[in-house]
Amino acid sequence: MQPNSNNSDKKPADRLLKMPGTRERGPVDFKTKIAGYEGEIMAIATRDVVVAQQTTTIIQAVGIMTREGFRRLPVVDAGTRHLRGIVTVGDIIDFMGGGDKFNLVQVKHGGNFLAAINEGLREIMTPHLVTMPITGAIADAVEIIVNKNIGGIPITDAEGELKGIVTERDVMKVLATEHSGRKAEDIMNASVRVTGPDTPIGNVCREMVRCRFRRLPVVADDVLCGIVTATDIMSYLGKGKAFEQLTTGDSAEVMGAPVRSLLSGELHTITPDRNIHDIALEMIRRRVGALPVIEDSHLVGLVTEYDLVKAFSGE
Repeated sequence: MQPNSNNSDKKPADRLLKMPGTRERGPVDFKTKIAGYEGEIMAIATRDVVVAQQTTTIIQAVGIMTREGFRRLPVVDAGTRHLRGIVTVGDIIDFMGGGDKFNLVQVKHGGNFLAAINEGLREIMTPHLVTMPITGAIADAVEIIVNKNIGGIPITDAEGELKGIVTERDVMKVLATEHSGRKAEDIMNASVRVTGPDTPIGNVCREMVRCRFRRLPVVADDVLCGIVTATDIMSYLGKGKAFEQLTTGDSAEVMGAPVRSLLSGELHTITPDRNIHDIALEMIRRRVGALPVIEDSHLVGLVTEYDLVKAFSGE
């Protein structure tokens, strides 16, 4: 899809709701704060990791991630399970029109999306990634998640063989066992970028990649309609909906649909005075990575798994 030369595509996607925030973003001494959680990371990690190979096609990987509800898929050698890289939902969004990986579609395949999705994962995976050893501590995982903003960390042995993966949600489950006096308004992101329901999916992809977001609230006439996540966009491809009205296979057809077509009817919200312990439990129960904060029917912020991990680690 060619970027629009005028500014008409900016008005919904580039809106930014700026509210005064109270959260503290200073440095946290993780080793001190989480001294009680020193121990092997494998105690909370997923050991039976679903993986792909470098020759696995992009569309096959998208199918696996969509079916399993994964945000990331480690890429290993078939025989040795040596870790070679990882493909994340962010890589998929980048490939679908958000960033540099879209060149695989536009340049190598002349805009033919159907041809590009049958390329191997080596074309879009992230080869140089942060890992943890099997002897790592939970405090180490927290430090990586918060300081490097990495949502999933592969765990390898001394030979580089994949032994597990630990995610933000895994860490949050451990940290959320501690009660807290803090509320949503204390930790929420109060400067929330939003998009409109008629914004093309391709524009949303570009916004997510440019700002390094995994989700965008969808707002119409100052009313929250829903949240579109990178996983929703990937699932649009993985469940085949992207291909239902294709006639030429061109990427513009795939990514030109309005983002409203991805929204589900279910929308869960929280209020600014909600305790963060309760928020964490609700996210775990609903298996969501963020909850919008609503006050007087207006969106005032967003609380993510990342925000909660950082808040609990600083308690």
